[in-house]
Amino acid sequence: MYNEKVKYLIDMINDMDIKNKLRLALCMNQSKWSGLIYNTKENYDKFDSMLKDIDEEYRTTFINFGKYKLVMFAMAKLMEMEVIEQNQVALYLFNYITFEVSKKVVNLDVSG
Repeated sequence: MYNEKVKYLIDMINDMDIKNKLRLALCMNQSKWSGLIYNTKENYDKFDSMLKDIDEEYRTTFINFGKYKLVMFAMAKLMEMEVIEQNQVALYLFNYITFEVSKKVVNLDVSG
């Protein structure tokens, strides 16, 4: 079961829009401080492509993630956690993003 730190961060992620969720996923994959056990290069490429598809600013300019305060706050909270807690949050976030994208693909297939 999740502890309070993990639950707090997951609640924060639930309140983010999809762009910030993708930004957080990218930051988590880039961070040398997170102890992710997932294939970070593959995930980074997937999330990078997704964000480029929906965010013109990300696609056309060099982005300073520091300007996204909510994403940076979430990263700070993540760095306070143990590796197992970080991976619980990452698993939740990555599965959420994957589910949302697959849901949109299914909707396109049905309507198209």
